[in-house]
Amino acid sequence: MALPWLESLRVWGAEAGKNAVQGEAPIRFAALFSGNGFHREHWWAKGSGKTMELGKVLEPLLPHREKMLFIQGLYNEEALKGNIHSSQTGNILTGAPLEAGGGIRSGISIDQMLAKQYGQTTKVPSLVLGCEKSNPSVHKNYSMLYSSHISWSSPTTPTPLEVYPALAFDRLFRKDASQSDQSVLDAVLGDARDLRRGISRSDKQKLDEYLNSVREVEQRIDRAGQRGELQGWRPTLDKPNVPRPADGIPQDIAEHMRLMCDILVLAFQTDATRFCTLKLNNDHSSLRFPNLGVDYMIHHLLSHQESNDWLKVNQFFLEQVAYIAAKLDAIQEGERTALDNTMLMYCSSMLTGSHDATKLPVVILGRGGGKLETGRVLNYLDQPNRKMCSLYLSLMDRFGLHLDQFGDATERLAGL
Repeated sequence: MALPWLESLRVWGAEAGKNAVQGEAPIRFAALFSGNGFHREHWWAKGSGKTMELGKVLEPLLPHREKMLFIQGLYNEEALKGNIHSSQTGNILTGAPLEAGGGIRSGISIDQMLAKQYGQTTKVPSLVLGCEKSNPSVHKNYSMLYSSHISWSSPTTPTPLEVYPALAFDRLFRKDASQSDQSVLDAVLGDARDLRRGISRSDKQKLDEYLNSVREVEQRIDRAGQRGELQGWRPTLDKPNVPRPADGIPQDIAEHMRLMCDILVLAFQTDATRFCTLKLNNDHSSLRFPNLGVDYMIHHLLSHQESNDWLKVNQFFLEQVAYIAAKLDAIQEGERTALDNTMLMYCSSMLTGSHDATKLPVVILGRGGGKLETGRVLNYLDQPNRKMCSLYLSLMDRFGLHLDQFGDATERLAGL
């Protein structure tokens, strides 16, 4: 079981010697996605720093605006060709041409490009999480797998999406996924006691907080399983009088999303991985939100109206982003926080539910190890280069991965 960053220990390959404990924590990258865009009147930001003003959709991010970049005007040229959900989502992180006719071809996504370069230094090269199952159907000549996946390991291989919190947790902390295994904490308590004897007082406190957070997630997963709120549709009768349909979404989507958010934070906190994507829902999504009192219409149809309920659902997604940011910002790693050492990008494949992919919504939280100047609003709408893949080239530069081309871009994004 990996440890969080501790001031008393030499970690992440730092050289031994008198300055051994002064190594810096690594930079992480996470891409969060929600489908169908946002309320057209309330996705905006203006100003800078602690006086930055945010539209109602973005209000959950107000506490983090000094560590935020609001980026507007970017787009993917290839995403404009089909003008439907799947053709706009399948290359959101690749910028590559998509194969139509029900075929599957995109490109390697930014998270997997980074994982191929640096992922072998951690237990899990990359973590690919989701809260809604893949859709294998075809819609208007494009595979709906494009709507279901944003991470691509190769041009013909969407990275497998883990929608079960328990299995995602097991991948980080266990050697196998057997439900009969003892708690991961029970297996390492002896080592933890030995470790405590040789670390500082502040590290002891951090270690205790970390172990408690792992235990809490374990217990919540266990309780969710006991309630029967697992991934999949559950019949309302003890003995259904109709054939059981294909597996659907968890009964408690709010808890499902929070568990996935916590697993992302734990993955970064333990250095189990440094690259993660979290797909909060699919594009063309069929999720409903009874936790918000909005269960009368699926997410996709709700996106076609600019209602208060649509705004409420938008804010619910942003609350997940804000939750991750707050958790990461509470983790101290030397002079920075885990959020300071992360680039947490949140996006959708269209600005509004009307399929407008000419101006993609993009927010980045975190400072990339001090390599991003945050607290700014950047507008590229009238700039000669406003490609999403130019943003990705610039972000990969922060990791030391310097490519001549990525997707449809050959130049970096100016002013980042």
